[in-house]
Amino acid sequence: MVFRDILRAALLASVAFAAPAFAAAEPAPDAPASSADADAPTEADVIVTGTRVTGIRAADSAAPIELIDSGSILRAGKPDLAQALNQLVPSFNAQAFGGDASNLKLTARLRGLSANHTLILVNGKRRHGSSNLTVSATGGYVGAAAADLSFIPTASIDHVEVLTDGAAAQYGTDAIAGVINIILKDAHHGGIVTATGGAYGAGDGETAAGAANIGFGSDTAYVNLTAEHRYHDYSDRGVADQRFFSAANRANPALPLIPGYPRLNNIYGDAKYEITVLSYNAGIDLGGVELYSFGSYGHRFGQSRQNYRFPNIAPSIWPQGFSPVLTDGEDDLSFTGGVRGDVGAWHWDLASTYGKNINHMRMFNSVNTSLVADTGTSPTAFRIGDFTGSQWSTTLDINRELEVGLAGPLNIAFGGEFRRESYGIRAGEPAAIYKTGAQAYPGFALTDAGTHWRGNLAAYVDLAVKPVEKLQVDVAGRFEHFTDFGNTQVGKITARYDFTPGFALRGTVSTGFRAPTLAEQYYSATKVSPTSAGVNLPANSAAARLLGFTGLKPEYSTNLSFGIAVKPAPRLSATLDLYQIELRDRIVSTGSIFGLQTIGGVRVTRSQAVTDAIIANGNTLDSTVASTSITTFVNGAESRTRGAELVVSYNVPFDGASLDLTLTGNYNETKLTKVYTPSPQIAASGQAYLDRNAISYLETSAPRAKVSLDGLFRKNGWAIDLRGTLYGASSVWVDGGSTSNYIENVLAAKVIVDLDIHYDITRNLGVSVGATNLFNTFPSNVDPVTYAAGIAAGGNGVATTDSWSAFGINGGYYYGKVAVKF
Repeated sequence: MVFRDILRAALLASVAFAAPAFAAAEPAPDAPASSADADAPTEADVIVTGTRVTGIRAADSAAPIELIDSGSILRAGKPDLAQALNQLVPSFNAQAFGGDASNLKLTARLRGLSANHTLILVNGKRRHGSSNLTVSATGGYVGAAAADLSFIPTASIDHVEVLTDGAAAQYGTDAIAGVINIILKDAHHGGIVTATGGAYGAGDGETAAGAANIGFGSDTAYVNLTAEHRYHDYSDRGVADQRFFSAANRANPALPLIPGYPRLNNIYGDAKYEITVLSYNAGIDLGGVELYSFGSYGHRFGQSRQNYRFPNIAPSIWPQGFSPVLTDGEDDLSFTGGVRGDVGAWHWDLASTYGKNINHMRMFNSVNTSLVADTGTSPTAFRIGDFTGSQWSTTLDINRELEVGLAGPLNIAFGGEFRRESYGIRAGEPAAIYKTGAQAYPGFALTDAGTHWRGNLAAYVDLAVKPVEKLQVDVAGRFEHFTDFGNTQVGKITARYDFTPGFALRGTVSTGFRAPTLAEQYYSATKVSPTSAGVNLPANSAAARLLGFTGLKPEYSTNLSFGIAVKPAPRLSATLDLYQIELRDRIVSTGSIFGLQTIGGVRVTRSQAVTDAIIANGNTLDSTVASTSITTFVNGAESRTRGAELVVSYNVPFDGASLDLTLTGNYNETKLTKVYTPSPQIAASGQAYLDRNAISYLETSAPRAKVSLDGLFRKNGWAIDLRGTLYGASSVWVDGGSTSNYIENVLAAKVIVDLDIHYDITRNLGVSVGATNLFNTFPSNVDPVTYAAGIAAGGNGVATTDSWSAFGINGGYYYGKVAVKF
């Protein structure tokens, strides 16, 4: 509370101090640019995403492109790229909270689809994905195995190009929702050092970060280096564990003597982590041929608190109960080396990229109750196992312009890609996997372990031409061969017609194909709570086949978009794009399919086949467990996503100052047009692949509308960035008591205000104070009937707000920054 009050006071004082300066001060002719601001994107900025034609300006793009400059990223409150893009890109939503291992690696998605439907590029080259698969259903991010943006230091970024259009034919068959291309700095001189610190209004979640970027070299050779370190502490937005207030526990005189009682269950909040990332970008011109390379290495150690266990679980080891802590020591490596040049009129680019991600999962403050029962003792720390993933891709891109007698030259681009991917799980130590396994997160068994590989070979051709003076047409086709799924062909046609210099129409028709990630096919894990055991069955496993699952097939998509780009005044521009994305054989995670379930206080058998499959998977079930269930990935539905995206920019002229106004908005609606019939084994138990809860996470958990108005005022070394974002209403149907009595939990629309105030003390030194969620706004409370049903069914009742909130569960975050340029 004190930290928040100090920062709020600093914000008010800064505004008060700034007001007379804005009113009276005259700008010096050589006034320094704000250290917190880089050159903002303009209509003249050349893009490299969404087209193979060189020299295309963002304002002239036939596809919708949003440019995010480094200054905007730096002004975002939290030192994390995903959170910055969440503020700046209307169709981008970042995960704010996850459960278990998912809370150690939060992910993001574009245009309402899965994170796996967005391709992440760095300098135009494919970035490898994470091996830590998101299995928490919160917010509809389940199944995400996309590139982890946390390992791209924000200080290394020159700008980001976000293509909000299907681009599978151009870049790869998984670019269905769009492409995020991160362009790294290549300056050969100067640099910047930044430091920031902050905390939530509640006084927790303390964050500290430092970064340095520096360039060396000359006009013909450069090395640009970045180092970044971030620390973030736990937050806790839960209430007292309601299990303590049952009649039996109120009668136990020992429980109130436990330190911290009754606030012993601290699972509803951020994980704790520390991350260090080193990156570089380098190149040398050898006279007609350029050698280039870029890469990064990062290490993160994260800790996620798990549900409190009562003293009766392991009284000989934990007489006051215990809260297990899941940890992840993660290493992430990426390296690209390439050479490009010209042969006559032909330009060519040959590059190879290798990326690897390893997660070392451990459990502390835990116990294996089976070991205690059989041997009288148990370790309290366990090596759970490891996730591993790698990607090696080699690309060749060739293009040239050819005069064909039309209004503009024909740009011919073609090339190919070879990619090899792997995903693996390493088994945990024997003590972690013995019978029921370590509490909270049993180790990965030998039946879970294994390494899986896939190869991919692709070829594409892309033709762009201006048949008549005002018309641009871009046609692309791509062929891909997967070693596990065979061949596919996808295509795209994009066109733009400029009726006048200030008005243009543009549109796209494209198809896409996404093979399931290796993680979706082979992920396997078990999670236990004091009363339940849930197993994630690998989609391609023998145990899954016992339940009638036949393994995963690829997804197919059809994208349509239509938009306008207008410039009615010299300082005013706007774009509006409508889109529709249809997915067939969509890969989804099933809801919980029960073997045993407690209904009305009575444990009943819902499906013996589910229990048999769990045992066949190598799991041992404790006889006291009241609920057992499985989830897996299936081709479970067909979906249709429709939306609209608006971007309006206006520069207000002032004498000696500038005000940049930006209005962005996205409307997005996803419907499952068909839910596939479950296998006979599942249908016999009266259950389905997707229950009402799982369907709502796909359809309604993301806000339908997200509208943001940003004003950036600059004068005489001051920069004030004020942004208000409306997050529309969202909802999830929740079965609080596991009785199939679903109740719609509605998260009301909220307006979140962000503020960043920066002042250049000197040309090289600047300071900032700011807040994200300035007015400390929280999500709506859980529906009271749902909440009561969960407690009646033995739930802990710790979470009282809607956890899928797009703006997070923590309230306001208040910070200060220092930036030194040289």
